Amino acid sequence: MLVWSIGLVVLALAGAAIAAGPIMSRVEHPRYDVVRRDGAFEIRAYAPMIIAQAEVHGARKPAIEEGFRIIGGYIFGANQGKAKIAMTAPVQQQATVLTPAGNETGSDRWSVSFVMPSSWTLDTLPPPADGRIKLSPVPAQRMVALTFSGSYSDGILADKTRELRDYAQRQGLTVSGAPLLAFYNPPWTLPMLRRNEVMLACDC
Repeated sequence: MLVWSIGLVVLALAGAAIAAGPIMSRVEHPRYDVVRRDGAFEIRAYAPMIIAQAEVHGARKPAIEEGFRIIGGYIFGANQGKAKIAMTAPVQQQATVLTPAGNETGSDRWSVSFVMPSSWTLDTLPPPADGRIKLSPVPAQRMVALTFSGSYSDGILADKTRELRDYAQRQGLTVSGAPLLAFYNPPWTLPMLRRNEVMLACDC
């Protein structure tokens, strides 16, 4: 009887963990209109937004973890107004300096950013207490995006970036800048339930 009870508890906890990722990702996302959809590829017209960003040095994975902690502190109250700011998705990461070979996931300098909820403005957002955080307006822009689930190792991200660039070239799209990596789910989300994206600024 005890074994069955323990088993039921374990199953309940496992089910909660599986559900937690998608549920916790039901937060505000950046606003955009889909201009064109082609399978996993989309051309999007994004509305203006405000981001909180931090510049972080190091390999991609530890850099995004450090950036998340820095900006997470800001939205959880480590700001001059001690205000709580709602979590949004995705967490974004973009190389600020590429390696000489142009390896877009092999950079050692990254910008990690959260999009601020649309209810806040630059005038109403509290100034960060941490000088590493910068609040920046992002104008309306168009992006070409590739959405995928599963893991997001450096190798997979590099492959998806090449796939996106190849698609843009085939479609005659003019893209620019380093890829913007976007992760919508907490790290404990089952890979099959994750939403990951690679995006490029697009003159389209």
